[in-house]
Amino acid sequence: MGVVNATPDSFSDPQGEKSLDALVERAHRLAEDGAAIVDVGGESGRTDRPAVAVDEEIARVAPVIERLAADGLNVSVDTWRAPVARAALAAGATMVNDVSALSDPELADACAETGARLVITHTLAPPKVKAFQDYGDVVVEVAALLRERADEAERRGVSADRLVFDPGIDIAKTPAESIELLRRLPELSPLGPLLVAVSRKDFVGALTGRTPAARDAGTLAALGVAADGGADILRVHDVAGARDYLQVRAALRDGAPPALELGESLRREPV
Repeated sequence: MGVVNATPDSFSDPQGEKSLDALVERAHRLAEDGAAIVDVGGESGRTDRPAVAVDEEIARVAPVIERLAADGLNVSVDTWRAPVARAALAAGATMVNDVSALSDPELADACAETGARLVITHTLAPPKVKAFQDYGDVVVEVAALLRERADEAERRGVSADRLVFDPGIDIAKTPAESIELLRRLPELSPLGPLLVAVSRKDFVGALTGRTPAARDAGTLAALGVAADGGADILRVHDVAGARDYLQVRAALRDGAPPALELGESLRREPV
């Protein structure tokens, strides 16, 4: 899953307002690099910024999604609000990536009505609020809340086979708790398909001492652990780097195709 931030204040890409054409171009580049899903968000997860107005969030994401869906891309919308989800689904999105543990239950209604997939992310904090909890066993408690939220989504008509679960790495969790979740990710696999978002996260910065845009190398180490732990979807900023890492890793683990060879055009940089 490749990330498209239709917002001027992303934590790792603070480049200001982006044009519709630039966002569409980025999404196509991510798809060419290997993204099977493009995740479009209109509100930064930063907790030092206020929530965006619903109409503004819709205005940011709907035109991008409409263009991408018309081009045949598989598009997800990153939102926690039902009106935004409905607008995105009407524009052609096929998945809603809710990072708020279904804080707006009507979001599940929108998915049920359209047959869209729903990502339920663990958190105990309200959207846009920075808060940390006292966990006894973070993995056990994450699994329990995700099951509870899944039951609510199913009661509202979302079929079990349309649910995806995200443990909420760094979302109202300390770096140590995020690392514990990744190390014990297989314990969450009975829930169903897992989406893991580790790209440029705080725990990587805490370990490496690097700012968000410089965390791609550390991200790759976390991706390897997530893949080993059973992650079905990996949400990343650098799709090309993640793809290359996973391809080489798989060959070193499982063996390379017998006919593998390097094309002549790849032997040296072009002049």
